[in-house]
Amino acid sequence: MSSELLVDLEDPPTSQLDQLKLSTVEDQQWPGDDSTLTKSETDISQRFAAESAHLPWDHPYYDIARHQIIEVAGDDNFGRKVIVFNACRMPPHHELDHHKMLMYLKATLDQYVESDYTLIYFHHGLTSENKPSLGWLRDAYREFDRKYKKNIKALYIVHPTMFIKTLLILFKPLISFKFGRKINYVSYLSELEDVVKCEQLLIPARVREYDNKLRASLKPSAQPPMSPPRSLPLPNQVFGVPLPMLRHRTKDDDLVPVVMRDTIGFLSEQGLEIEGIFRRSANVTLVKEVQLKYNSDDPVSFREMEDIHLAAVILKTFLRELPEPLLTYHLYNDIVNFNSVSSDNQVAVMKKLLETLPEENYASLRYLVTFLAQVSSNSEVNKMTNSNLAVVFGPNLLWGRDNAMSLSAIGPINNFTRTLLDQQHLVFA
Repeated sequence: MSSELLVDLEDPPTSQLDQLKLSTVEDQQWPGDDSTLTKSETDISQRFAAESAHLPWDHPYYDIARHQIIEVAGDDNFGRKVIVFNACRMPPHHELDHHKMLMYLKATLDQYVESDYTLIYFHHGLTSENKPSLGWLRDAYREFDRKYKKNIKALYIVHPTMFIKTLLILFKPLISFKFGRKINYVSYLSELEDVVKCEQLLIPARVREYDNKLRASLKPSAQPPMSPPRSLPLPNQVFGVPLPMLRHRTKDDDLVPVVMRDTIGFLSEQGLEIEGIFRRSANVTLVKEVQLKYNSDDPVSFREMEDIHLAAVILKTFLRELPEPLLTYHLYNDIVNFNSVSSDNQVAVMKKLLETLPEENYASLRYLVTFLAQVSSNSEVNKMTNSNLAVVFGPNLLWGRDNAMSLSAIGPINNFTRTLLDQQHLVFA
């Protein structure tokens, strides 16, 4: 993976932009309906429809959301939220309102721009049939003002072609030097593993197939490394281990995992007045070192490291790497449909739902939410209201079985989390 700085050019004339052509792409099938999807993608699409509350047909963004062009895929290895854009899922340009798609993208980003975030763009599948106009691209970049550009830490362009590289060069006068440094080209999917676990990305089948073709075309000596194989869990593995197993290992049958007790204990003492707590990323090397210590049953002292954001990222990472989300797949449908519950009944319904959780999940959730109530009580200083905390923690408390979520699912999950934080004194009474 390489980061290529773009050369300075004068503002390119329109005729020069118009002469740019896209490389021929063999696969020009469009995901307008299930008949154009591969079997695996059809299965995923049907499962997604069954598990999430799609936007109603009369919602202004319905015709955009149904294509799953834009998705949210949890946090990356640095603790930053991941937004994914799939070019191959864009239908032919005459079937898509590109302005509305831009507004949908902004609506998604609006939930995360106050935090550090990463944007991954899968370029394969963009052809002359579905590409937006170059004028639209220019206007789109201008539409994203400093609010959107400030906290984006990296833009990864996967499977870049000469077209996209040339396009970025021609658009250099519009791209700030600082933003240009955030652009990274990713030639093979395996290179993304340095940034994010690919298993949590709902990568379209045609993108995976294209990646395999690229690999097959190379000489054996030039083959890039495959994604690292999953290492066997250590005897005292903590991350990625079911809560009942963690409970069983403790001497006193503790319902709350040690990682949650350590991070929350430290943050309760030293992080309550840190502005933007849970919004910043951490050094990925330190994150991996701390994870290895926990997995090796070595002592971890956040007080010695004195890194508030590291502890915050470790807490979010622990929750995200649970084999099943803390709120469980069992409650997924109930939670994404929670908006339909009348305000008078929300506390009673929420209380009843949470009481169905396994004992370890309930105790850990209560421990976390009680702490987050402390954080929000200091929101005048740390700027983390219940709404802000819900945006950060909602996707780390619940996700679909395919890990990636569209705006139609993540909105209800965040709303449920915010209501839980608002009413936690009654829900856990």
